[in-house]
Amino acid sequence: MASAVVCAEAPGLDPRRESSSLLFYRAVRDLKPVWMLEDIRTMEACYQEEDTLRTYSPSEALLYAIVHDHQAYALYLLTHYPEQALDSPGERFCCGSPSPHLSMAVRYDRQSILGLIVQESRRALRPDPEDLVHLACELQRSEALLLLLGTGADPLSLDRDGRTPLDVLLEKLRDSGPGGIHRERRQCLDTLLLFMSRLRFRMRATLERDPELWTGLLGEDTFRYLSGRSPAPLLMAAMRAVLGGLRPQEFPQNLQQLPVPAALLLGQTQPSWTSK
Repeated sequence: MASAVVCAEAPGLDPRRESSSLLFYRAVRDLKPVWMLEDIRTMEACYQEEDTLRTYSPSEALLYAIVHDHQAYALYLLTHYPEQALDSPGERFCCGSPSPHLSMAVRYDRQSILGLIVQESRRALRPDPEDLVHLACELQRSEALLLLLGTGADPLSLDRDGRTPLDVLLEKLRDSGPGGIHRERRQCLDTLLLFMSRLRFRMRATLERDPELWTGLLGEDTFRYLSGRSPAPLLMAAMRAVLGGLRPQEFPQNLQQLPVPAALLLGQTQPSWTSK
């Protein structure tokens, strides 16, 4: 991330201006009001990387808002600077993702801000990055996974290693072993299976080689389904039919409007964003 510099290292610059860069970061961290953050953001600050004066962009400010879960500021930036806020933040921010704001929201588990970004990305017709579902599975972010899948992300996408999100979750379950704590992994697995119209994953042979292990990890019904020994459990098939009738463009609002609680429908703790 962009860092403040001791401006004595930059000849000709006023040392008093050095504090404004660090001041902005701290102000977002401390959840200061939006008007104050915008005043600070548009102040010129001295940067070591550039040895010059400049302001923070809306894109950089949104990354800070995500990191510190400043929901009001994220909403302001996405409302007033919808295109600039989702632009690439530049080389000063080492994000390593084609969609750094979405990736950061998944990584930091910021469901509310993730929902805002997804909504704005959808309005602007921005393509969904292919790695987000894998990232949510890798980090066991069940609520982020539900939001991504509900808004149209592909549950069968492949990562650079040829793995589907289901492969990622099965690897996580296997590595934790029979005595591991599986709640978040199983919650992600159950959510993912609800959005998979067909099974496609490369670990089926692994399941078949050790049925005892996988039955213990997955349960009898899920193991038999994933290993191809039986069709999808009846409840899973019914929930798929319900979720399949929801328009991605209206998710998660249409989920909240169903005549059954989301927690009952999804078989998990009610997502935090469905109560808002």
